[in-house]
Amino acid sequence: MRRLAIDLKNHFRPMHRAYTATLLMALAVLWSTGATAQTAAKPAGTPKAGTKPRPQKTARAPVKARDGEAEARLIEVYKLAGRAKSREALALAERLVTDHPNFQLAQLVYGDLLSAQSRPLRAQNDLAGSAAGANAAMLGDLRLESMLRLKALRERPAPGTIPSQFLQLSPRNKHAIAVDASRARLYLFENTPTGLKLLADYYISLGKSGIDKSVEGDLRTPLGIYFVTSNLDPKSLKDFYGSGALPINYPNQLDIKRGKTGGGIWLHGTPPTQFSRAPKATDGCVVLANPDLERIIRTVEVRSTPVVIAQTLKWVSAQSVKTDVQSFEQALQTWHKARSGGDLGTLASLYSSDFNSFGKTLAEWTAMQRAESEKMRGRSVQLKDLSYLRWTDSAADTMVVTFGEVISGSRTGPVRRQYWARQGRQWKIFFEGVI
Repeated sequence: MRRLAIDLKNHFRPMHRAYTATLLMALAVLWSTGATAQTAAKPAGTPKAGTKPRPQKTARAPVKARDGEAEARLIEVYKLAGRAKSREALALAERLVTDHPNFQLAQLVYGDLLSAQSRPLRAQNDLAGSAAGANAAMLGDLRLESMLRLKALRERPAPGTIPSQFLQLSPRNKHAIAVDASRARLYLFENTPTGLKLLADYYISLGKSGIDKSVEGDLRTPLGIYFVTSNLDPKSLKDFYGSGALPINYPNQLDIKRGKTGGGIWLHGTPPTQFSRAPKATDGCVVLANPDLERIIRTVEVRSTPVVIAQTLKWVSAQSVKTDVQSFEQALQTWHKARSGGDLGTLASLYSSDFNSFGKTLAEWTAMQRAESEKMRGRSVQLKDLSYLRWTDSAADTMVVTFGEVISGSRTGPVRRQYWARQGRQWKIFFEGVI
């Protein structure tokens, strides 16, 4: 394993000093901000600070990782190195690369620690290093991955806060996912009776050209509110996709309204030769390390799991999101009352002129609503499992509403989804359909 780390260092030797400086500066930032108090629980096998590592008697075969375990061990290496406990850091790094030989960032950190045994690492002198070509780009990716992992550790969301998009989730939404592109981080939540609970968060890779997908083939990851649509069997996929894939419904109805094209946006894993990918390395998908993806696949439900992808998540208290949507809730109540009472005039006033429902125009939709109202014969409508999520950007303020519609006297009914846009002080529906 030492031979592998040294070979990797020799391959990158012209650029390696620049990487070392970045690593040292990252450690300095980590400790100056006190971020280590918020690290994940110490994984099994991590030596206690100040203790002498036990020698490895026999080589160990690579082990199957738990979600988040490899990153937690890498952060522990950073912590020990930052405390100048190089022997403990080296021992932990060696075990890490033995268990996960495809974890390139861990291999490079291990190589740094090996170098430190013969030559002290000095950030000021090492800044003179230079890099060029494809190898320089690879090292740059590893540096950025290192800094993003540390940034996410340093800038943890405050306890009790949630992403501002999650206004109200129904009991059917057992879990939720939020992606912060600026931190290359995915957050997994459980929807409990007392509100959203953060279960875990993971490093991710996004599109080669960044975010805000617009057209097919632009190599960007979309921004918006989506839902997991299926769970693809890994046996049906190429090794490139790792442990599996969870497609999402890009383009959603807001994307379609804006003329966006493309498709095939998945949450998926990495090929066997890579533990993780560079921060910007995909064709637009959201890519996780396989152990992290496997945890998500085991946890979330198809069709009912919302996935928010934002440039930067805004974390707010659960109470504050409710006080900000009173005008929308009034509009939704008006729609419900008109729908239940067969008030077609009021109902029509709540739909925008550019309304569309899977190809149906507003006129065609109004005619269908009239026919449905006649069939209902005055029976009321109950909304079950109501959820709504808010997407706000420079172009629009949008609500994505999902509910079960049950007519009195019936036990079940269709699940509808609406997209509302704020037009001045009014909220209008620009899409509605059964899903």
